[in-house]
Formats: sequence, structure tokens, C-alpha cells
Amino acid sequence: MAGQRAVVRSAPGKLFVAGEYAVVEPGNQAILVAVDRYITVTVSESQAADADVVVDSDLGSRAVRLRWQGGRLAGGDGRMPHVVSAVQTVAELLTERGLPVPPLNVSISSTLHEAGRKYGLGSSGAVTVATVDAVTSYCGLRLTTEERFRLALLATARIEPKGSGGDLAASTWGGWIAYRAPDRTQVLDLARARGVAEALRAPWPGFSVRRLPAPAGLSFQVGWTGSPASTEALVADLHRRRSWRGSASHQKFVTTTADFVQAAVTALEDGDGPALLHEIRRARQELARLDDEVGLGIFTPELTALCDAAEAVGGAAKPSGAGGGDCGIALLDERAAHDISQVRQRWAAAGVLPLPLRPALEGNQA
Repeated sequence: MAGQRAVVRSAPGKLFVAGEYAVVEPGNQAILVAVDRYITVTVSESQAADADVVVDSDLGSRAVRLRWQGGRLAGGDGRMPHVVSAVQTVAELLTERGLPVPPLNVSISSTLHEAGRKYGLGSSGAVTVATVDAVTSYCGLRLTTEERFRLALLATARIEPKGSGGDLAASTWGGWIAYRAPDRTQVLDLARARGVAEALRAPWPGFSVRRLPAPAGLSFQVGWTGSPASTEALVADLHRRRSWRGSASHQKFVTTTADFVQAAVTALEDGDGPALLHEIRRARQELARLDDEVGLGIFTPELTALCDAAEAVGGAAKPSGAGGGDCGIALLDERAAHDISQVRQRWAAAGVLPLPLRPALEGNQA
């Protein structure tokens, strides 16, 4: 059980490779990769007289001080919602198992931001995963990797029910993964009706995750457009387009996405670099078609330039995630150092900052 010792856990950020937007619907597949920028959470015993849980972050000017009221954490003015939800969800599990919830100090540091700038690498997902891991470990709960993911998804779905959980899966398992989302409404209903512990054990229809090999013969490059974007807002905007949902265009998007994502999974598993490049180009084209029809603003001038520069040297590129800013990804022939350099130069000229990111081979780092 908890004592004076501190527990430190880290979780990596993520980037979508293919399948964004479609993956928010249960059972639709996406490919993600965890990247080697991390959020680190340190949990120790709180000595605060005026709070049960204290959360401090290198991104915030002052600590969030919270008290338990009827099983919920009160105070904090709505700050750090993902951390608060993660702590509350773990506390529910502790209570169900007849274990005490100790006073907690939760300290967060991040390399997913720089000088306060958000790169769009899934910081909310990474902080949720790291908080769940650190708090459960501190409180003596021994959980499997999938149980930690399920706790993180429950915590996230309570505040962002439309989120797919793909970021959580990448931050939990690390590396390259294929992911299908469960029905978050069903998951939340299950936890409400039968408790968090049962929600960790019961089947989650639609959910699956499996590791994938890294691309064969290809260099993974990431460019940041210099402007942050809200995935939650863009996904919510698409959900509000009621005339599009259920339309022939919607069905075409889901069907086409399912086809190129599965083909990309097969290409990764077969080590077929040219086939993977073809599917990433298809992914770009389908996102562009969606953007033209629905007008979400997925493609910014910077993201278009990022993609064009990669395709000009025979590579493939696309926005990563919801678009509208944040990052784009490119896959380029790893043997063509001149081409990689040329793409990075064209990015810089278009206002795109190349980020020195590599896939994170593992998920949580102790």
C-alpha cells in the first residue's frame, strides 16, 4: 500500500498514421504510432492540510487543490480535467476493492510541449495513461496493460465521449499499433451499472489492439505546422453535420478508409514499403475529399505544402489526426538522404518545422 515512496511513470505521445475520423465509430480500424516525447507523472503522499489531492504541472502556474466530496473531486476550477478524471476513476476501483484512497500529490512534466507550444502529440491521452499507471502503482494495484488502458478510456470517455481512445492505446502499448475503438457509450453504461472493476473484465465489443512492425525501408518524418488544432472540436464539428452522417458520402468515407487502413496494415506486416506508400497517398486523398465535401478545414496551406513536398520525391504524406494544424507525417525512402534533406528544406520554407521524433518502442516507461 502507499507509503512515503514516490512512484514515477511516463507515457509517450502519439501520431495517427491512417484512419482518423472513421475510428471514432466503434469497430473501425486505425493505425497509430507512439513517439519519443513523453509526459511523466510522479505520485507521492500529499502533506497538504487543505486538500486530499494536489495536482501540479510544469505547464500550469499554480497547483490544483482538490477535496473528495461524495466520491468526486471538488475544486480546481475545471483545470487538469483528464488528470482529475483519471484519479477519480482509479479511486472508484480502489473503493470497489475495499482499499483506501490515500492523500495524493500528482506532479506532471511534459516534453510534448515546448515553451508552452502544443505540438498535437496527444498530451491529454498521454497524461491520462501516465496518471492511471502512476496512481494505480502507488496504491498497490497490479493491473495488466489492457486493464490500465481500460481505466484510461473510462476516465477519458467521461469528459470526451466522442474520442476514439486511439491516443490512449498508442500511449499504453507504444510502437506501431492497429486499433479499433469500443462503443464508449456502452462502456460508460457498463461502468455505471456494474462498477469499474466489472468494466475492466467484461467484453468490450468492437475493441481490439495489436502491435505492428515498423515500416520497412522507409524513414518516418514529422512536420509541425506552427498552429495548434483541437481534435475534439473538429470531431464534434463533423458529428454535428447531420446531413452528412448516414449519407452516401459518409458511407463511402467509412468504406474507403476501412479498405486503405487494412491494406496499410497488410503492407506493414508484409514489409512492403511501396504498397504502404500507396495506401498513405490514398489516405491523404480521402481526407481531402472529406474536407472538400464537409468543409472542416482539415487541410491548411502548411499541411498541403508538407504533403506536396514528400510526394515530389516519391514519398507519401498526410495530416496526422484531425488536421486543421498540428502535425503532418511523411514516409520517405530511408536510403535517399538527399531527398529527406530536400523535403525538410521545403517544409521550412513553407513554415513547417521538422520535429526530430522517432517511434517510441515501448509504452509506459518506469
